[in-house]
Amino acid sequence: MCGRTACTLAPDEVSRACSYRNRRGLRRQPDWRAGDADKYRPSYNKSPQSTSPVMLSRRHLDENAPVDECVLASMRWGLVPSWFKETDPSKMQFSTSNCRSENILQKKTYREPLLKGQRCVILADGFYEWRRQAKEKQPFFIYFPQARSCHAEKRDPVDESAQASQASDEWTGWRLLTIAGLFERWTAPSGGEPLYSYSVITVNASASLQGIHDRMPAVLAGEEEVRRWLDFGEVKSEDALKLLQSEDKLTYHPVSSLVNNSRNDSPECLQPVDPNQKKEAELSASGKMMRSWLASGSTKRKEPEAGDAQRTDADKKDTPRMSTGLRRWLQGPNKKTKTQ
Repeated sequence: MCGRTACTLAPDEVSRACSYRNRRGLRRQPDWRAGDADKYRPSYNKSPQSTSPVMLSRRHLDENAPVDECVLASMRWGLVPSWFKETDPSKMQFSTSNCRSENILQKKTYREPLLKGQRCVILADGFYEWRRQAKEKQPFFIYFPQARSCHAEKRDPVDESAQASQASDEWTGWRLLTIAGLFERWTAPSGGEPLYSYSVITVNASASLQGIHDRMPAVLAGEEEVRRWLDFGEVKSEDALKLLQSEDKLTYHPVSSLVNNSRNDSPECLQPVDPNQKKEAELSASGKMMRSWLASGSTKRKEPEAGDAQRTDADKKDTPRMSTGLRRWLQGPNKKTKTQ
């Protein structure tokens, strides 16, 4: 299952971090749907009913756009079926934050958007999962392994005409997790602006994660998998489902129980910890990298909007912050920190 994620990049960083190749092999950087960059809020602790950055084919928003052209949107976590008749989505009596890959075609809620090609990719730094223990549950943060020196990463080959303009946009920061999902467009019976929402597709846990939980999000581990999942014109539903595999592509580290409460939204949620609190945690290179990011000061992020799910006035007094160490690492060596 997947009940909590983190996505701490700024809107422009999300766009740069999920550049893609179209059918012709040309690299493109998706832009945000009008107004959605302002709706997105970076967070160390996203829960269902909050909004997350999602990538989808622009054809879903503009019938004249190419199917293989991608766009970013802010969507509600927890799919609201198009046939739902209540005026308030929170009155749904069933959970749609996750959907099992093996049951998609048997469930009307998910079958209809799948057959309409409404596939999307949820973007996140990583997700949280809890391992059951004798008296309590230990949370873990799970994500793609990160390069020791992402800034030295070799640039992908591109055609000469595009290389000059793309060089400055090359992303050398944190590699975002790309999770397969389905989305729906719902309009209240009384009318008004449509609500876009999504469900995370889950599969059986990979061998390395089975000790934490028996399910995991369906992770699309490469650019080609992402392209094929989103290209509903070229890849039909049955073939798209074959892309959802339980592969060992992820790493993880234990984190504090602070993440158990969705109101806690601070760098400490991601901080690697020793669950026994007796010795220094043995961390992967990626875990050590994250620890170094979170060790320094902080910079203010945007305040959540009044409509953000499960956010009270008391919550908003303690504005989430992004570590300066993380921001500096994302921008690369010898680059000054941007002012937000």
